Amino acid sequence: MMTIHRSVLPIRSQEDIVRVRQATRENAIAQGFSLVDQTKLVTAASELARNTLDYGNGGEVEIARLADGPRKGVRLTFVDQGPGIEDIQKALTDGYSSSSGLGLGLSGARRLSNEFSIDSAPGKGTQVMIARWR
Repeated sequence: MMTIHRSVLPIRSQEDIVRVRQATRENAIAQGFSLVDQTKLVTAASELARNTLDYGNGGEVEIARLADGPRKGVRLTFVDQGPGIEDIQKALTDGYSSSSGLGLGLSGARRLSNEFSIDSAPGKGTQVMIARWR
């Protein structure tokens, strides 16, 4: 697998979430994604960017365009130095929310992606990686 383009964007405000959505769509278009796949990736990016801002006290996202032979993909890696997630399995459960949200952020992002990983612990921050391939 080869990274053919990468960029890092800060997530510190609502405006940054909009920028993450725009950059994700631009990268998905550059990789030739269908409108449906663009929408899935942008939706997942929006949820994870919001989580990074709301629960992780801000952070950043690395957006990478990938090539693996004939396959093309986009990988998003969200990183924050927030309080971390105490129970990852519980946080991945549909309907679970640590606030008044719908509880679809992590589980929804996982469903909308071809690859998903999360690394978090209390006091250690959180890193979430998603990738979508065409």
